[in-house]
Amino acid sequence: VLSLCCEACKKVIFHVPSELEADTLVGRVDLKECLQSAEFISSSDGNFKVLEDGSVYTTSALSLSAEKKTFTILLKDIQEQVQKKIHVDLVEKEKKVRHARDTVLKRTKRRWGPIPSVMIENSLGPFPLQIQQVQSDTAQNYTIYYSASGPGIDQDPKGLFYIERETGNIFATRAVDREQYPSFQIICFATTPDGYSPEVPLVHTIRIEDDNDNAPYFTQDLFEFCVPENSRPGVVVGKVIAEDRDEPYTLHTTLKYRIVSQTPPITPAFSLHGDTGVISVLLPQLDRELVPSYTLLVEVRDMAGQPFGLCTTGTVVIKIEDTNDNAPSFKQLQYETRVEENRVNVEILRVSVVDLDEPGSPGSGAVYEIIRGNDDQAFEITTDKNTNEGILCVVKGLDYETAKQRILVIAVNNEAPYLLAPHSQQLSQSTSSVTVHVLDVDEGPVFKPCLLRLDVKECEDVGTAIGRYVAEDPETGNSEGIRYRIPPGQCNWINIDDRSGEVRTVRVLDRDLGEMRRGQCNVTVLAIDRNGKTGTGTIQVCIVPGNKNFPRLTQTDYIMCRDRKPICLTAQDGDEAPYSAPFEYRITDRRLASMWKLTPHDDNSWYLSPKSDIPYGIYEIPVSVIDNGGKIGENTVRVNLCDCVTPTECDGRTRQLSGGNVTLGLWAILAMILGSLLLLLILITICGCCGAGVMHRQVTDDCANHNLIISNTEAPGEEVMDHNIIPLQNTCDQGGYGVKTGEQQTFEVVKGRGHTLESVKGGGHQTLGSVKEGGGQTMMDTCRYSYSEWHNFTHPRLGEKVHLCRQDEEQKHSEDYLLSYNYEGKGSLAGSVGCCSDQHEEEALDFLDQLEPKFRTLAETCIKR
Repeated sequence: VLSLCCEACKKVIFHVPSELEADTLVGRVDLKECLQSAEFISSSDGNFKVLEDGSVYTTSALSLSAEKKTFTILLKDIQEQVQKKIHVDLVEKEKKVRHARDTVLKRTKRRWGPIPSVMIENSLGPFPLQIQQVQSDTAQNYTIYYSASGPGIDQDPKGLFYIERETGNIFATRAVDREQYPSFQIICFATTPDGYSPEVPLVHTIRIEDDNDNAPYFTQDLFEFCVPENSRPGVVVGKVIAEDRDEPYTLHTTLKYRIVSQTPPITPAFSLHGDTGVISVLLPQLDRELVPSYTLLVEVRDMAGQPFGLCTTGTVVIKIEDTNDNAPSFKQLQYETRVEENRVNVEILRVSVVDLDEPGSPGSGAVYEIIRGNDDQAFEITTDKNTNEGILCVVKGLDYETAKQRILVIAVNNEAPYLLAPHSQQLSQSTSSVTVHVLDVDEGPVFKPCLLRLDVKECEDVGTAIGRYVAEDPETGNSEGIRYRIPPGQCNWINIDDRSGEVRTVRVLDRDLGEMRRGQCNVTVLAIDRNGKTGTGTIQVCIVPGNKNFPRLTQTDYIMCRDRKPICLTAQDGDEAPYSAPFEYRITDRRLASMWKLTPHDDNSWYLSPKSDIPYGIYEIPVSVIDNGGKIGENTVRVNLCDCVTPTECDGRTRQLSGGNVTLGLWAILAMILGSLLLLLILITICGCCGAGVMHRQVTDDCANHNLIISNTEAPGEEVMDHNIIPLQNTCDQGGYGVKTGEQQTFEVVKGRGHTLESVKGGGHQTLGSVKEGGGQTMMDTCRYSYSEWHNFTHPRLGEKVHLCRQDEEQKHSEDYLLSYNYEGKGSLAGSVGCCSDQHEEEALDFLDQLEPKFRTLAETCIKR
């Protein structure tokens, strides 16, 4: 190993093999030369550790991946706050090439340190006591001085060991306690007088051999366990635990348990397992009533229980838990007591029992019950938790006249279920009889029943007798001399006759009133005998719903259109069942009953519909509605049978204004004047248009023959005779033309040879001309009409026809208006047959020059260039 001491604080270079095993000495660095008072030594590389003497060891096997590896040793003086670094470089040794002819003689070096030393604990000496010697083989060639450091030498406990410098003998200066210091690990050094270390520092272990100087001890001063009485043998009660501070897994810590004594000193009741310390039941009969607890003195001994082992004793207390193995029994088999009649919630007797189980436990808590003689539930028995006694009480008044004495049978049990002890017989339930003597007392009158229910029909007259409520004297059994009255402060619905007990109403009972909405009221009645004794009873007055309300229709005004759809009449009644629905409807007027009919719909509603095709108009139909109780409600249904499609069309009827004079304002008068002037201007314009002549376009016959072809060659359709079809009338023999005069455009109604549309409605005959003139006179002179006149004439009639098609279920009307056509195949192959499609260049087309400018573009397009 090469060390550059002159640069110890700067850099140290060690030449090492490329492969290093764990715990291999790499070299030694002189730390004191770098920092004399170094208190903290560490390595920057975890693969290396540095000892206090400067020795550098590997902590794990490693290989030098490169030719050189570097790490740093950090030295710190915490007190002086000085820090220095030593850089260490590891350089791989050069491998020498060995030739076959070379002969290498190498001496195998043996280990210079002995096996770990052993020192007996608490050794008696004499001291100093030699315990080991270390020697180095290099002592044959060098003068070797031995030294050591570590715990026991220069660390706590200091001065316990030392090593002779020349011989290497290791001595102990005093005895050692193994429980405090089980072993010491010291480092031994072999150096020459000049400080050279020919040997690797030796880590030497001094082990302190255990001496049985510690007795075992229990972990608790007192062990307490519980076990139920009558437990079977083998039931585990608990476990005692002991420990020993001597060396584990030796005879010094091998413990044995045993029971030394038992209190009380009777038959052993428990066993103790020698190795585990588990306590189990041994006696088959543990009776808490005989022995409530056991105290065991137990011993634990080391050295596997050998007589020469150290031992310690402990105490175990085992309490026997109570079970219900003793049934309670009455101290007396018979009891007698007295109670006055009609006394309620009074204590009349206390009974007690004997139970050997633990007091206050569920096994001794008594539960009493009456098993005979209490069919009317007049008695009740409970338990006093403090004394465990049974308290017998009367909860219902007893009647001396009915029974002068009562005999009860009482039984007792425990709160916990009874457990039969081993080798014992089942005991029967303990019972006791109680005779109760009833004492006669002068008591007040008694109502029978104590609660009387009286049902009163709703809205009965004041003073109506609704029942009778009387009381009897228990002594005499009759009602003589008893007076009745109702204490104040109750609902003022009824009163009672003070002698006869007859009950009458004092108000009209109506469930719609505030205080009567719940429908019932309880009234307390007092009965007083000759001696002033009183008795009380209760009358429950219940209001029974009556038939007080008339049924009435929810709606009486209706509109019926020409579809004659039935009207649904619905009635309601403020009464409850059975005085409300179902309702029955009748028409009381014979004449209207022959025109209208009623058909049931449900319990509340009927349908109203005409029997035949009656004329339009307003009908006021008297309808009687009879409820389920026979009460009749008169109603008048007003039906407006209107010639309309929807009811909204009849909503625009003229309404009468409310009484009072109506005056027109300034703006209203001005609006009327402007409207009149505007209407006059329109009439003048219409007259001017009608007076204008018909403009004719002069076209040569030749041109017309070539271009304007008459093609009305279609055959006429089938004639349909139906009043819904609009008939045609010949009003003009002359064909018409469209004429535009000024800003108003008029159209001629042309079909075939000048036929116009007419409409027939009811018995009147009306044409389009009559619509225009407003007086039914036909305009035969001009045969021209404006677009607005044509629209006003056709739009309502087309709407009527469409509505009839929609309302007709059999689709009769739609056959005349909605026609379906079959598919006729592809179009014609001939192409267009227009006026210019077949003209030849040689044909004369001079007539095109006479056309107006609008037609010149069309003519130029048709001529082939």
